[in-house]
Order: sequence, then C-alpha cells, then structure tokens
Amino acid sequence: MEARRDGEPVVLSGTKVKTVLAALLLARGRVVSDAQLSQLLWGWNPPATVSAQIYTYISRLRMRLGDGVRIERRLPGYAMETGNALVDVREFERLSGLGTEAQETGDVERAGALLRDALDLWRGTALSNVTEFLADAELPRLEEARAVTLENRIEADLELGRHRQVVPELTALVAEFPVRERMRAHLMKALYQCGRQADALTAYHEGRRVLADELGVDPGAELTSVYQAVLTGDPLVAPPARRAAARTAPPALLPADIPDFTGRHAELAELRRLLPPAEDRSWHTRRFLVTGMPGIGKTALAVRAANECIDAFPDGQLYVSLRHPDGSPVDPRDLLVGMLRSLGEPVGAGESNLDELVRLYRTRTAGRRLLILLDNAVSELQLSPLLPGAPEPGVLITSQTLLGPIGGLHTLVLSPLGTKESFQMLSAAVDPARIAAEPQSAMDIAQYCAGLPLAVRIVATRLAARPSSSLRRFADRLADPHGRLGELQARGLSVPRSLSAAIDRLGREQRRLLLLLPRLDREVFSVRSAARSLGLAATPLEAGLEALVDQGLLSFSDEPGEPVYRLNSLVRLFAGTSGYAREVQRSAA
Repeated sequence: MEARRDGEPVVLSGTKVKTVLAALLLARGRVVSDAQLSQLLWGWNPPATVSAQIYTYISRLRMRLGDGVRIERRLPGYAMETGNALVDVREFERLSGLGTEAQETGDVERAGALLRDALDLWRGTALSNVTEFLADAELPRLEEARAVTLENRIEADLELGRHRQVVPELTALVAEFPVRERMRAHLMKALYQCGRQADALTAYHEGRRVLADELGVDPGAELTSVYQAVLTGDPLVAPPARRAAARTAPPALLPADIPDFTGRHAELAELRRLLPPAEDRSWHTRRFLVTGMPGIGKTALAVRAANECIDAFPDGQLYVSLRHPDGSPVDPRDLLVGMLRSLGEPVGAGESNLDELVRLYRTRTAGRRLLILLDNAVSELQLSPLLPGAPEPGVLITSQTLLGPIGGLHTLVLSPLGTKESFQMLSAAVDPARIAAEPQSAMDIAQYCAGLPLAVRIVATRLAARPSSSLRRFADRLADPHGRLGELQARGLSVPRSLSAAIDRLGREQRRLLLLLPRLDREVFSVRSAARSLGLAATPLEAGLEALVDQGLLSFSDEPGEPVYRLNSLVRLFAGTSGYAREVQRSAA
C-alpha cells in the first residue's frame, strides 16, 4: 500500500494508517463502518480508545493526501472520493476486463497488450504492509484476479504462437500454483507446441499426483482433455494459426481532399517517400511537422499527403483539430477520448485522468499501421500525449508555431507559393475559359494573393459566385492596397481574420515588433538595416525577429553576406492598417 502525489511518495507512517487507506480504497466509494475498520485494524481485540485512534488515522490521511482526495464522515463510518486520482487496483481491473472482452471477440493482439498492461501494475505481493486482518480478508480475491489475468494473457500468447517464450514463465508459475489446472494445461500446450510431447505428459502426471495428494481429486475436464489431445496430436494443442484481428471497420476520419490542390511538389515527394512504413527505417522519421504562416496551406498539404499514402496504413486514419473555432487550445483529454472512441474503445466523456488515457491510447495504437493527422497544434505540451508510443503509426502534425523538442520530429517549413504556382492554383479552380480570356488579369490577381493559398481560394470562391464579372475589374479592386484585405473574405474564409488570430497569440513585445515592421521601406530586410531604420539595438531586435519566425509570421533565408527576413505583403498590409497599428502608435506616444 503506497500513495504518490505529483510523482513523489506520500509519507504514510505505520501499518495502521496504510490499512485504513487500503480499506477505504477497496470499498470504492462505499461507506466503511467504524466496526469494520476496527475489525481490520485490531481483529477481535480493539483498544478502549478505538474511535479516537480511527479518527487520528483519518486526520493523518486527510493531511497527507491533500485536497485532491476527500474522506468524508458518513455514519456509521467513512467514505473516500478519489477524484482524478489513479488507483492501481481499479486500473488493473479495468484493463483486465477490456483484455478479456478483446479476447472473447478474437482480437488476440489487443487482448495480450491490455492484459500485459494490467499485470505490469503489480509490483510484488499486494497488501504486504497492512494488518494481517485486512490482508486475510482481501488478498485471496486480489491474487485470484491476478492469476486469472495471467492465465488469460498466457492463453493470448499461445494463440499468437509465442509458446517458446512462455515455457520458462509457465514452469515457474506451475511450481508456484501447483493445483491450478488451467495453468498446467497451458504449460502442456506450450511444451507440446515446442515438440516436447514427453515433457507435456510428465507435467500432466505430476499434476495428477499433486491433486490426489493435496486435494484428493482427479484432474478436471480441461486438464484431461489437453492430456488426451497431447496423446493423439489433436488440433486442440497443435500450433495455432494466427487468428485474424477482430473485424471492425477501421476509422477513416481524414477531411476531404482539395481536388484542385496545386504545387508543393517537393514537399509531397518527401512525405510520400518517408511517411509510409519501411523495414529499414527507424521509427523517429515517421513524425512530420508541417509549419508556416497563416493561410499557407498546411492542412491542405497534410491531407493531400495522407491521401496519397493511405494504402500504407490499412488500420485506418485518425484526424483531430487541436484548436477550438475561436483559436483556443483543445484539452488533450478531450482529444484522447474522441480518438479512443474512433478506435473502438468504450471511453466515457467523463474520463479525466490524462495518464490513464495516454496509457490506453498507446496500447490501442501499438502494432497498428494507423495514419494520425494532428491539425493546428498549439504547443509540444499539448501534443506530447497524442503521440503514439509505437513505431507503426505515422503522424502528420500541422502548426503555425515551430514546436519545441519532440523526439524524431521532421519539420517542413512551407514558403509562400510563387506567382506562377498561385496562377496555376487559380486556373484549376476557375472556369478555364475565363482565365484564357484574361490571362494577364488572372496573373495580376495571383500576384496580389502574395503566395497564400487561402487568399487564392477566397478569390476563386468569389469569382465562381460571379460568373459574368470581369477578372480585370476584380484585379483592379485588389490593386488598391487599402481595400485589398477587405476583398480577401468569402463564405467564412477570411485572410484578415486568420492574421488577426495569429497576431492575438503573440506576446506583447512580439506583437509590438511585428507592427513596427511596416515602417520599413521594403519587404525584405536584414537585422542591420531594420535596426538602423527603426532606431533599435541589433541584438534584441534579432531575437525578436527570430521569435516572429518561430511564430510563422516572418520568413528567413540565409543569403550570402548576411541573413535576411521577409515580411509577406499581406501581413505587412494588415499590420500597417489594422487597429493593432494604432495601438502601437498610442503606446509609442
């Protein structure tokens, strides 16, 4: 019996305090009466001060465990509410139950993984540091549950053809539990499947003798049937053909692909080459971060790459957005609940223990060729629980922000499209006859979109809604820098709103610097030229510019001579004409 808080052991001095805690936990929220506690603490010889001592133990537990766990006085005794605490024995029972269900439906691999996770929660003999009265009452039940789970896990291993691996373990277990017939039957099957028929028969005769000597009975039906099967070579004990996993429809949650997706040939080629599983490739190359400024097409690229690699992931595809519509981050717990449900895991909406959900998620994704698309990640802290622990799943992540260190993460930074690529994208989305009639106007429109696929898509949407309007008329409206951003909005899509949300997420100093940059007379600049024009010190200015690069609002290139930064023309327009700019002017004044 032990407790931990924030990963650190809680000091529980004395057997009696641990006994009270164990009794309350094993009651699972039910009231444990004073009389029961007295019996579990002192047996039939309680002291005269029994009530005072029980009260003292309860007080110590309340003080040691903190506010996250409530111990309430409910006549005729006490009850404990564990809140979000993880109780190993409950987790063991839950995982064991899920493993048994998976075994009954034929999903043997998943059953073995769940049952193994359940058994991993055992660290020695249960209740070894409580009173003998509590141990005598509860330990047989717990040990029986462990033994049954162990037998089920070994049965799963045998069905998966792991007979050679389990023979040493089974030999020790049969010595520990000599009268458990199912355990001995498993040993006989494993020995026979290893080609050791004589040893399997010897194990049976030893078991028959032990049962007769200790219990005065003959072997039961299961052990006898395995004995007969070993004698005759019956299929009951033959090496099993690996059962197919439970037939459930794999999840297919990817968003719809964009039919007129254009460009990004190099990035797509790299993802097609590295994302699918390969025997000679280490697992860490299978996690990809696609990052870049707002509206640059991160999600569109990730969805296209996922669809082009879909045949390499027969176990399905998962998709979640890591931001709410208002831009705020989604709690990883809520995301995990949804993903587990998509994988067929019956998780309740009230599940709130993050460690428990992560453990279940990693168990459920282990060994499966899944493709997981995590869209709009906010930070590495939000992302970390959503990464599978096994090498088989492929992971695509999109984020405006360059994330911190994550093992094996390969980063693709998307640059704005060239004018030619923007023109091709526009041509794919608009009536070809209109483009052919006014090619120069279409090229001008593509240029005003500043390489942002979001802007091109908005323009194409607006043109499609006005099939008889002139491209030149629309190009002239975009030519006016004061009205350009207002034109780049349609049917819920908005370049200004996208940029506003990104700037809102900046820190105060980062935002102030970004809104000063339109004062420069050029879109491309070096630290030295910007420091001179803005009257700022070069060293802190460079640190601020690098922070804006990490936030996806500034691009960087290492040109010969000195590095330079580029401020996208639409970001420049927004920063120079929005209310943010007035905010900077007021603070400067």
